Amino acid sequence: MDILLKNVVVVDTQANSCEVTDLTISGGKIKQIAKNIDVNAKKIIDGKGKLVCMAGLFDMHVHFRDPGQTHKEDILTGANAAKAGGFTGVACMPNTNPAIDNVETVKYILDKAKQTGIDIFPVAAITKGLNGEQLCDYEALKEVGAIAFSDDGRPVANAELMRQALEKSVANGCTIISHCEDLDIINGGIINKGKISRQLEEKGMDRASEDSITAREIALADSCNAHIHIAHVSTKGSVNIIRSAKEYGVNVTCETAPHYFTYTDEKLLSRDADYRMNPPLRTELDRQAIEQAVCDGTIDCIITDHAPHTETEKADFEKAPNGVVGLETSLAVILTQLYHTDKIGLVEIARLMSENPRKCLGLRPVFVQEDEVADLTLIDTDFEWTVEKEKLHSKSKNTVFKGEKLKGKTMYTISKGKIVYEYK
Repeated sequence: MDILLKNVVVVDTQANSCEVTDLTISGGKIKQIAKNIDVNAKKIIDGKGKLVCMAGLFDMHVHFRDPGQTHKEDILTGANAAKAGGFTGVACMPNTNPAIDNVETVKYILDKAKQTGIDIFPVAAITKGLNGEQLCDYEALKEVGAIAFSDDGRPVANAELMRQALEKSVANGCTIISHCEDLDIINGGIINKGKISRQLEEKGMDRASEDSITAREIALADSCNAHIHIAHVSTKGSVNIIRSAKEYGVNVTCETAPHYFTYTDEKLLSRDADYRMNPPLRTELDRQAIEQAVCDGTIDCIITDHAPHTETEKADFEKAPNGVVGLETSLAVILTQLYHTDKIGLVEIARLMSENPRKCLGLRPVFVQEDEVADLTLIDTDFEWTVEKEKLHSKSKNTVFKGEKLKGKTMYTISKGKIVYEYK
């Protein structure tokens, strides 16, 4: 036997249960789940009734900057950050250089991913060069391994072109992920438009930018009976639009990131560009709405939108690029903000961070059951630690959670039956 897990809390999303038991792993698969297993194993991990074992986490929205901007991150360092955060799979967005709009770039990413020990799926561009003018060859890109399509980082401004993309997605059985933003409304804004932007005398990003395109995408998807996935939801308005659409039977799913239910735009009073991302941190009413939507199931997935930038790039508040890293803090923030405050349980976390993201991409979910692939995340939910950005595995250190005291941490990440990360 390769690995024996003793006295771990197994989170089973199908049975909706959390039970202390033992688990064995051999040949890349879960062989047995039972109490008091007595076998010889190369590696024995005793959870002592406290270590939580859930299906390997999956982040369906990361930026690994590879190819083209590997001074910020590359596939190997991004994967190391993912493993340290408990992720056995990620989907990387197409705003690389060149963009993921051609067969060669998809193959490059998949080839480099083989060295990481985890699953890395390329998300291809909706339009060539992310220019919003001509649709990519979805058939060819999907055939070589593209998992979904998005112009993330930029919206598809032309509604008819987006409708055509959705029609093609139905024909090809793939997911369209929308970056909901009207650039005419944004008009150069860099933080949320409101009290804080006025106080700082900075140009604001009106929430109508996100809400209007969210509504447009839902209407377009409904017209073609297509699945639309809304990226990084940040406003109360978008939450309400999505909730209503789901009630009416529209095939819409959505995601948010931990910073949107943790912080507000008051963080920008420090004039620290590490708190600038797109969409921006919003108001307390928005934060509460996002939290409620996570808890009531309106929001399907928690993602990180892991977006590395160098310290030099983030040094100038007005000119800095938007984006923050998040793979190594995401689970811990969710545990701190939602689990330890009794707002959601471990089964819900497993759905938000493992099962649902895979389903949204058309992938088969991973389950903690016998004969399943051994993709597992082992968590100490009570481990207390402080985020020290210098210790992050990512090349870039632009985290909004720097200096934050968190409760809960990944202790082991097991991918295909192999331990790819162990906290030491």
